[in-house]
Amino acid sequence: MEKNELYPIFLKVSNLKILIVGGGNVGLEKLSFLLKSSPNAKVQMVATTFLGETLDLAEKHHVEITKSEYHKEYLAGKHMVVACTDKTNVNEQIYHDCRAQGILVNVADNPPFCDFYMGGIVTKGNVKIAISTNGKSPTVAKRLRQFFEDVIPDNIDDLVKNLNEYRKTFKGDFDEKVEALNEFTKSLVKKKKED
Repeated sequence: MEKNELYPIFLKVSNLKILIVGGGNVGLEKLSFLLKSSPNAKVQMVATTFLGETLDLAEKHHVEITKSEYHKEYLAGKHMVVACTDKTNVNEQIYHDCRAQGILVNVADNPPFCDFYMGGIVTKGNVKIAISTNGKSPTVAKRLRQFFEDVIPDNIDDLVKNLNEYRKTFKGDFDEKVEALNEFTKSLVKKKKED
């Protein structure tokens, strides 16, 4: 069985500079996905043409639109890049340019040319769950996202906030706080099982 060796992290993309190269349907999908989860992301999009829907979304979220062909100069100062043009050779050039500069890159629908994948994300207030299929099936990630959106209660954020306040009342070191919270949350799970 193949192992998924990806390491999940949650990036503060409002502190990073992101470049999306491509203004078609895939570019719109990547931008929408990013902004749904992180509406204050700092994004520049580069393409010769853009869909009207992309331009509307970009204006709403202060995304920088650059009507141009790709040039590696656009990578200056960027932390992450998504390549999604309809030209395979351009996407692969973007990958090689990014790798040469140590910039994380995702070439849409081309897993060997990806340092990261944009998986499914479920957000309920402060709770965020990322789902990965190791780049094998975005459809499964989408279905799992829909499942978790349905089964995780909308008020889970209240629990998170209350536990945070409860945690603040503890004295002692980190291990003692973790142990106390573990004991407290065990009773919640136990009670649920008994119902």
